[in-house]
Amino acid sequence: MNARPGIDTPDHRGRTGLDRAGRDLARNPDVVVRDVELTSQGWHVLRRTTFDHRRRDGRWVTQQRETYDRGNGAVVLPFDAKRGRVLLTRQFRYPAYVNDHPDGMLVEAAAGLLDGDDPLTAIRRESAEELGVTLGPLTHVLDAYMSPGSVTERLHFYAAPYTPADRTGNGGGLEEEGEDIEVLELPFAEALAMTRDGRITDGKTILLLQWAALDGLFADSAPYEPTALVARRNERP
Repeated sequence: MNARPGIDTPDHRGRTGLDRAGRDLARNPDVVVRDVELTSQGWHVLRRTTFDHRRRDGRWVTQQRETYDRGNGAVVLPFDAKRGRVLLTRQFRYPAYVNDHPDGMLVEAAAGLLDGDDPLTAIRRESAEELGVTLGPLTHVLDAYMSPGSVTERLHFYAAPYTPADRTGNGGGLEEEGEDIEVLELPFAEALAMTRDGRITDGKTILLLQWAALDGLFADSAPYEPTALVARRNERP
């Protein structure tokens, strides 16, 4: 049998055993993984998994699912509560372009894959690269699976204050990684309106902006504190 890159021998990223993912899962007694097939490995990995699933009526059925594994990521909404501003990006996204977006230029919150880092380190790295900003204290908002029907990625959401003095670089991303990112500093009210009129259609960005609106980041000019946000939530009727 010939050696298989990514399975028996290292692939172009030095990975082996890519067909092992999920085989030892036993947290759910109603799911038994039978086989994992590596169908494609580019920069990320596509697998086809066969598993038995016990339905609610007690019957066992065999199913197959394809999963796209690109690792986990982190995203952040930098905000200047005093000036009522947020920092976002605009860049070309081919998958959106090929799926009916007018020009593929999406307005988004800065984000990136963890690439072996913890989420806090990763999002500070991405903020420096994409936005040219050094963030203040990071507040964890939530974690979410953005497309759980096929993509394994779990995204860690954060918010962080910044001031004009914290914008210490040009941003724009890394040219060697094909990035060409425009930095947008927008009034929060305008950014929120853009989620309603279709100018912002990126899910992670919509979620963060609506979270900011619900939790009242810009309700007053007081310093941002997570405990203050909790207090404001509890005071609502």
